[in-house]
Amino acid sequence: MILVVVGVGLGLLGAIALTRVMATLLFDVTARDPLTFIAVAALLTLIAFVACYLPARRATKVDPLVALRYE
Repeated sequence: MILVVVGVGLGLLGAIALTRVMATLLFDVTARDPLTFIAVAALLTLIAFVACYLPARRATKVDPLVALRYE
């Protein structure tokens, strides 16, 4: 989860640093729109959380003896 926070933070800093380039690519959004930055950061954090949670949840359901039998 720490890597997600660091990655989102670095991504936000990079996006803010490249506002001149982004201004020509965005439609109906300003280059420094805080609502858009917050929404994208929250969405990426949620996706990363789900991507970490689902495999961990499935791994807890595996019986260790069954897993060792297949190795």
